[in-house]
Amino acid sequence: MQTAELLRKVRRLEIRSRHLVEDLFAGQTESVFKGRGIEFEDVRPYIPGDEVRDIDWNVTARLGSPYVKRFVEQRELTVMLVVDISASMRFGTSGLEKRELAAELCAVLGFAAVRNDDRVGLVLAGERVEHFVPPVRGRSHLLRLLRDVLGVTARGKGTRLGEATRFVLRTTHRRSVVFWISDFEDRLDPSDWRVLSRRHDVTAIVTRDPRDEVLPAVGWVEIEDLESGERCLVNTSSRAGRARYQSDARTRWKEVERTLQRSRCPVVEIRTDRSYLPVLLRYFAARRRGRAVA
Repeated sequence: MQTAELLRKVRRLEIRSRHLVEDLFAGQTESVFKGRGIEFEDVRPYIPGDEVRDIDWNVTARLGSPYVKRFVEQRELTVMLVVDISASMRFGTSGLEKRELAAELCAVLGFAAVRNDDRVGLVLAGERVEHFVPPVRGRSHLLRLLRDVLGVTARGKGTRLGEATRFVLRTTHRRSVVFWISDFEDRLDPSDWRVLSRRHDVTAIVTRDPRDEVLPAVGWVEIEDLESGERCLVNTSSRAGRARYQSDARTRWKEVERTLQRSRCPVVEIRTDRSYLPVLLRYFAARRRGRAVA
């Protein structure tokens, strides 16, 4: 993508997303990410009614009477955007490609964070981690991130989300809000995601296109796997063939969904053929109420 075209796209993203964020947070002064990032401050004597789970057993044993841990909300919150830039994210048959949709989501989430003076970082990954920008505050920093989301090209075509998962665990030490934007066309390692969701507040944002699951009946068509490059002829007029395609796609997705749910990682589905605004509105409303989105 040429530099001038890239800058125009970033500018359009900024204008659109800033207006959307103002609409989303009309009348709201608190951060939608409030209450999810907490850290230990000190201990105090136990008072009847305190949560038993907050008892510090080491201090209790040492002093001979029960003490509980006190936590405070982090004053400096970090929002990490992890974006899949594998070849399958270049797919889109109804409006935007998945990667363009990912860029819009990064813009909305990023400006929401900037509005609350939170720091924002970025990881771009495909077969490997291709690009990393440490979290920083500010509009100009976010515009740089959006330029990278649109402009960085992966060296390989495939998807290996495990590489990115372990990278985030190695580099992001303080508890952060992590938005993982991908079509999740990969087999997930449950142990990686369990550790990730324990250490961080992770939301999986799944980008989906209608043709990921459903083929139209238009006769013989050539289908290419964007990541492997393999091609095959498919008779879409065959009801059985379309049913197999849909069944295989749903089986793959259900496996991913089970792994995320067992890891207690909320899943938000965003589709290329529908507005993402109602979905984000429900998501932010749920966060303000202090519960996860499923």
